[in-house]
Order: sequence, then structure tokens, then C-alpha cells
Amino acid sequence: MQLAAFDLDNTLLNGDSDYLWGRYICDQGVVDAAEFRRRNDAFHAQYLNGTLDIHAFQRFALQPLIDNPLKTMQTLRTRYVADCIEPVVAPGTPALIDCHRRRGDTLLIITATNRFITEPIAELLGVEYLLATDPEFVDGRYTGRIQGTPCFRDGKITRLEDWLAAHGPFEGITAYSDSHNDIPLLARADRAAAVDPDERLAEHARQQGWPVVSLVDQPGAEVFRTVTGAG
Repeated sequence: MQLAAFDLDNTLLNGDSDYLWGRYICDQGVVDAAEFRRRNDAFHAQYLNGTLDIHAFQRFALQPLIDNPLKTMQTLRTRYVADCIEPVVAPGTPALIDCHRRRGDTLLIITATNRFITEPIAELLGVEYLLATDPEFVDGRYTGRIQGTPCFRDGKITRLEDWLAAHGPFEGITAYSDSHNDIPLLARADRAAAVDPDERLAEHARQQGWPVVSLVDQPGAEVFRTVTGAG
């Protein structure tokens, strides 16, 4: 049995679900739009340059779930997935996932974005397993803290190893990501692919001999063949 592990933001999606959620709740009047956008943009820039403090970011990102009724936020999330996520699923994503599924691979999304945002996105994409940063939830309320290990950078390896211990063994792992933050994850895989990568990952991929592919500009079946060598 093979495992196909996919980063989500800017990999399977042609956009960042965390960032888009922040902009969406600004537009819906859930938060002070000017202040929230300023801080959201600053955290996003830190993520891109590799300096993000994941705990500080999650305290910020989860505050709207603390300040507003959960049912209200769940209703907003349903609309957000339809309005903001469905249009940014990368064109090649459905076929790539389908190729792995038809081969009999186990499918896993592994993402730093929190589970509240990403759980319905994994369902939309038809991916059974999800590893995400888990918000702490106590007595029916979010606390703003992270439960367990954040699913970010080296933390993705910790979370993946724990998951493999419960769901493996697998004959091989194929991993896909766009970000230099996921170099540890890609290095852990038997096959790694840089998908529409940032400059730092693109350069690292060239050095490692990893394929550089695009789910925006290439058909998903072509990406599958390039990465796996399957006919």
C-alpha cells in the first residue's frame, strides 16, 4: 500500500485557505476589518519568509471562534468553502487525486492550517485523512491554544510519524508541496514533488532532483505520471 500525502494551501489549492478565511470574515463584518487585515497580512508575510510563530498566529486566527457563537462561525464556514475555496481548487487537483485513488493509494492532506478551516475542504476534495493544526476545544469552546504538536514544518514529521504508527505500514510515501516550510516533509517521503513552488523550494528541488510540477498549468494525470513514473 502506498501513501499520497498532499500539502493543501497553494498546492491542491491555487490560494491559501487560512489567508482567504481571514479576508472572508473581514468582508462578513465578523472582525474589525482594517486591524484584522493588517495583522493577517503580516502573519502571511512571515509564513512566506519562514519566520512564522505558529502559536502566535493561531492565537490570532482562532480569536474569532472565541468571540462569536460557534454555530454562526460554522454557517459562515460552509458559505466560505462554496464562495472562496471551490473556485480556487487547482485545475489539476481532481485528476491527480483520482489517479492516486484509482491506484489504490491512501490519501492524506497534511497542512499547517487549522482543522476548523480545513476539515470541510478535505471533504470537498474527497480526501479521507487529514492532519492539521488542531485547535484546543474545551467544554464546547475554543481556547485559542493549539492542542498537541502544530502541524507545521518539523511538526508535520512528528504528526506524520504518529499517524503512520496507527495507519501503516506503507510501502512508500509520495509527498506534494509548494513551500520551503515543507522541505522536512518532502525529505521524509520516498518520492517528493515541488508543486508550483516558491523560489526557495524550487531551488532545493533542483538540487535534490525532485520533479517540479504545476497543478495550475499541467493536467493532473501528467503530474501523476511525472512524479510516480506510473504509465
